[in-house]
Amino acid sequence: MSSVRDRAGALARHRLLWPVVILVALLALNVVFTDNFLHVQMRDGHLYGSLIDILRFGAPLILVALGMTLVIATGGIDLSVGSVVAIGGALACMQISGLADQNSVAGVLSAIGVTLVVALALGAWNGFLVAAVGIQPIIATLILMVAGRGLAQLITDGQIITINSAPYKLVGGGYWLTLPFGILIVIALTALTAFLTRRLALGMFIEAVGGNAEASRLSGIRSRGVLIVTYTFCGLCAGIAGLMISSNVSSADGNNAGLWIELDAILAVVIGGTSLAGGRFSLGGTVLGALIIQTLTTTIYSIGVPPETTLLFKALVVTIVCLLQSPAFRRRIFQWERDDPAPPPPAPGGGPDRPLAGTATGEQVREETVRNG
Repeated sequence: MSSVRDRAGALARHRLLWPVVILVALLALNVVFTDNFLHVQMRDGHLYGSLIDILRFGAPLILVALGMTLVIATGGIDLSVGSVVAIGGALACMQISGLADQNSVAGVLSAIGVTLVVALALGAWNGFLVAAVGIQPIIATLILMVAGRGLAQLITDGQIITINSAPYKLVGGGYWLTLPFGILIVIALTALTAFLTRRLALGMFIEAVGGNAEASRLSGIRSRGVLIVTYTFCGLCAGIAGLMISSNVSSADGNNAGLWIELDAILAVVIGGTSLAGGRFSLGGTVLGALIIQTLTTTIYSIGVPPETTLLFKALVVTIVCLLQSPAFRRRIFQWERDDPAPPPPAPGGGPDRPLAGTATGEQVREETVRNG
């Protein structure tokens, strides 16, 4: 019986258990309200279905959340990813709209390359402000969050840029090997991130900087370089997400593209079990958290939640997930997680009735006092 309780307690303490439970519950709710929700079919060599749509529409959020995970693991935060998303989409669409032939593969690749370079530069700028100048991450990235949104609108001249480019459409709305191309991008980038952080020393450096930046610096880790790398990578992820979002709708909206995606990314990271205080991080948990948020959005539309209460409903579900992940909350609710009180340490010398060697008992002290008058 005790072994069963121990196993149940260990399972309940696993940081990915409750996100998985919530995701399964959301999928089950969609099965009830949506006919053929789990049905995936092949049409014209492409996979279609509600589950495929969740992965496709959630791909940009997964990318942004991946970059946010590494930034948060260093003890920082990046509020500018939404603006970088808008800048990336606006810059690519502006260049493609100026091409004589918008279906030119070379022209589209050139636009994508310039966009990614700019995204890398914006991420490196955030890292420079945090690591070299010493500005608090929330302030440093808030600067680009405000200025970047204005820059995106300046690029688009306050208008929605519409394009008609089949090669660019592939990035966010096309298919390859029967799957949406955006899903393949996410798989490739997630695998690359996992390799760099779990198979190489980079992940350990990031966790060390997040745990104690000064101690990691004194131990020989170039903490400033690690910070700049993580913020640069976060900018790159946001830039790719911007390409995917604008490609999916074949247009760029500098005002609304990527709006509040930074908050969803932070929620995905927290739901996935990464602490905002920095240190240990979980890439798998982040992907799971992003899927929960996208599935929740799909659920809201499928069950007919009124639009004016959408954000409240979303906040309620996220609160429940975070509470279930709290060890203190689980100890109060689930009896199998209650820690048994630690037994008192044994008295020195073998027990309370056994004095220390060379120490007189009370009776010996009284006899010695009478003997000495």
